[in-house]
Amino acid sequence: MTPAKTFDKQKNARLDLGLLPGLVGYQLRLAQIALFRDFAQGPGELEVTPGLFGVLVIIEANPDLKQSDLARATQLDRSTVVTVIDNLERRGLVERRAAAHDRRSNAIRLTADGSALLRKLKRQVSQHEKRLLSNFSTAERELFLALLQKVFPEHR
Repeated sequence: MTPAKTFDKQKNARLDLGLLPGLVGYQLRLAQIALFRDFAQGPGELEVTPGLFGVLVIIEANPDLKQSDLARATQLDRSTVVTVIDNLERRGLVERRAAAHDRRSNAIRLTADGSALLRKLKRQVSQHEKRLLSNFSTAERELFLALLQKVFPEHR
């Protein structure tokens, strides 16, 4: 078997990547880099990261969501979620209310501005996904997603 090579534009030479191309983690990292670069040119122009997009989608799908439930859903610690919600609240995208069943907890929901931004983001993210997976057939895309979901089935 020939060692995997990659082209180094700066040195105009091929570099031996050793076993990296055969590692799932390496391939996922390359995919993540491509995803983040493309995202930055679309939805990212609205000062939204892929993670923040996910937070907005979860809040929209679960009006009056408790911050602790959002932390669980996003796999973030509670203090990080508080900071994220503080930033979204400052931008006028979400609002906190006292939870109906527990006044010590906050319920989070999108504001009208948050809903409007998310509608725009969803269109852009749809185009972003189409660009990233343009080399996939519909069946390949579905299989790819199913296989990725098998890596950490407890997070689905």
